[in-house]
Amino acid sequence: MRFAIIGAGNMGGALARGLAKGSLVRTADITVSDPSCERTDALCREFPEMKVAADNKVAVKNADVVLFAVKPWLLEGVIEEVKGEMDYDNQVVVSIAGGVGTKQICQYLDRGDAGFPAVYYLIPNTAVDVMAGMTFMTSVFSTAEMDAQLLAVFKELGDAMLVEERLMNAGMALSSCGIAYVMRYVRAATEGGVELGFYAKDAQRIIMQTMKGAVELLAAGGAHPEAEIDKVTTPGGLTIRGLNAMEEAGFTTSVIKGLRASVKS
Repeated sequence: MRFAIIGAGNMGGALARGLAKGSLVRTADITVSDPSCERTDALCREFPEMKVAADNKVAVKNADVVLFAVKPWLLEGVIEEVKGEMDYDNQVVVSIAGGVGTKQICQYLDRGDAGFPAVYYLIPNTAVDVMAGMTFMTSVFSTAEMDAQLLAVFKELGDAMLVEERLMNAGMALSSCGIAYVMRYVRAATEGGVELGFYAKDAQRIIMQTMKGAVELLAAGGAHPEAEIDKVTTPGGLTIRGLNAMEEAGFTTSVIKGLRASVKS
């Protein structure tokens, strides 16, 4: 499967690196196009077999999957630039432009010949770079075989879900925006660790391992988070005092409000 990635910014670069580290797409079958030579040169230094192009029209030729990794307000212009060069019968279109759904993407792709390629709207997060991402996917004009192939590719970059389009914005809040929310917790807990006496780098190391352990516990046993919380909250103990103090400060309410605020209306 040959990928053309249009855009080598934070997400485009992360996807290029993740795909190159995987086993389902050969590095030599990845072409990245970006007006910034600095970005594409950096990718080539890391993955010498990866192809780069300064011209988007050149990049899309011979690709099986054309992945648009550009800002939402740039998507229409970039598609307009390359759609005349594309083979809608044999190419798949993927867009990761947040908030631009399949209906809008198809309007951008319309060439007036009543035909459309398979169109996918994806919401990944930056952890695809280290093959630990979470990707949400929805599609139109696709087949079950196409869905399965792309799902396998993105599952290799962490995990991936094929969902109804109505859930894409919620997925963005939970996972794409969610990366930032988790990082903010790490920052806050690190600051707390410094107040308790640890150096910042040591506090962050402790928190990262603790988060990893919490995730592994949930993944291994499939337990509800409260079941694991119950194991460490003894009557009158320190943990329950800490949890209650966090809730008094609005911990759960703040998380839910943050998620709701980040869902595009």
